Amino acid sequence: MRTIVINRKSVLVLFLILAFWIGFKAFYNPAKKWVTLTWHDSLPHWNSFRKAVDSEASPCSVVSAAETDLKIRKILKKMDQLIPPRPFTHIYTTSSAKQSTASILNPQITYCRGDQLDVLLQMKDHLGRRKEYGGDFLRARMSSPDLEAGASGKVTDFNNGTYLVSFTLFWEGEVSLSVLLMHPSEGASALWRARNQGYDRVVFKGQFVSGSSRVDTDCGLFLNSSAELCRYLNAEDQEAFYCVKPSHVSCAALTHMYSKNKQVSYLSHQEMNLFERSNMAVEIMKHSNVIRVTKCNRTIPVEDRCKPGMISTVPSGYVWKQKWNPVSCILAPINIKTCLEGKLVYLLGDSTVRQWIEYFRIKMQNLSSALRLVDLHQYGKLQNQLAVNLDTHINIQWQKHAFPLIGSLVYPVREVQYIARAIDRIGGDKNTVIVISLGQHFRPFPLDVFIRRALNIHKAVEHLLLRSPDTMVIIKMENTRELNGDVERFSDFHGYIQYLVTKDIFQDLNVNIVDAWDITIAYGSNGVHLPEYVIENQVNIFLNYIC
Repeated sequence: MRTIVINRKSVLVLFLILAFWIGFKAFYNPAKKWVTLTWHDSLPHWNSFRKAVDSEASPCSVVSAAETDLKIRKILKKMDQLIPPRPFTHIYTTSSAKQSTASILNPQITYCRGDQLDVLLQMKDHLGRRKEYGGDFLRARMSSPDLEAGASGKVTDFNNGTYLVSFTLFWEGEVSLSVLLMHPSEGASALWRARNQGYDRVVFKGQFVSGSSRVDTDCGLFLNSSAELCRYLNAEDQEAFYCVKPSHVSCAALTHMYSKNKQVSYLSHQEMNLFERSNMAVEIMKHSNVIRVTKCNRTIPVEDRCKPGMISTVPSGYVWKQKWNPVSCILAPINIKTCLEGKLVYLLGDSTVRQWIEYFRIKMQNLSSALRLVDLHQYGKLQNQLAVNLDTHINIQWQKHAFPLIGSLVYPVREVQYIARAIDRIGGDKNTVIVISLGQHFRPFPLDVFIRRALNIHKAVEHLLLRSPDTMVIIKMENTRELNGDVERFSDFHGYIQYLVTKDIFQDLNVNIVDAWDITIAYGSNGVHLPEYVIENQVNIFLNYIC
């Protein structure tokens, strides 16, 4: 009996030792095992490389990456449902602006200011046959050139070849109605498929410096290469940028970057015909598109002054005598010097928000609060900018977003910083304002790249507002740009999809919106870099939010 008891005790001791050893091994290095199991779920598995230089992600960041990947897949699925594949055999079977019809519902001799005017579109193909599905990329606008007035129209797709275009008649006078077929549904479907097929429409060149020699190598968001690669990893957000590693040169020797377009297309020869200039932005409302609007002795309700937290509408406003007028509020005149006094303003993103700091400098150059540029020992158009006035304690900074940053100009990479990381370093208070703008540089790449960046910025803004709820955060939406032959890379169709994604991602946060998409349609501006009078009206919305 004693022998049996001893044996049982020995087994129990051995079992406890084994359990302790397993627990110790799991505790000793859990991060390494977790990274090994989940790393390839958060970075594309089709990128092969023999060696990468980066830091290991922490367990927390990998868990966050898995959650982010799930959100990305959900948003992509939503977009896939919005842009389903469309059959395309010949251009004659695609939507035709010439053959399609536009009918004003309940037409009148004159209309009253404030009325809604509805137009029913019936899309047909080039052979005059009715389309049986939707998905056409349309742009609706009403305008009165003599009054320097304009506004967008709201398009409702019934997914059966018919559309309802609704215009709110904001002003009196003769008003022209326009509905442009930007791309037929078959073209939109082709652009969507092609966009998500490859990353190499833009090629990046990295400059590595070693002593007195310089080596340029290929770089990109993803490189499908068997060569030894340098991986520059933003581990917390699982965003990476790659360069082919030069022989006998450290990955840390990367100093500068530039890009150029590559002659790569994922469109078929037949599909390319859809994007000839004569087949884009074609007017559907060719006849009877001018109506007359009168006051009709109606009293227009007086709106409150614009302030943070206002709900955005569609359309969000209109232009009259070249001034922007929001639908749901009134923009008050703001003294720019008084408003900005004591403010710390961060402008984070692309060159469309860099235009804001340039506008501030021009408008304040003859004031006592004139802004002076601080020499940051950088160069070129893509250099970060800091403008200050020490007397009035005004501090305005523009910082470019991180890769992908498209431009033929060479720029140093050491000051390139992800927007999310820049926000993490901002303390925030009631006098701190952050404006975020991105989109244009993401158009040539698969949408998941943009979604990941937007989600990471969302997370950083969420953390900022938790630790400093008084900080003002403003999202400047992407604006329209020029029509050109580079449709596969830069079509406004890509911009519109990103516009929808941005609205969807940030809708749950206490942020304010400058709807540059709607504003630029209303103004009829067709350039990525806007004229000063459009920038002035965007900035006026910004000033009304912060003062």
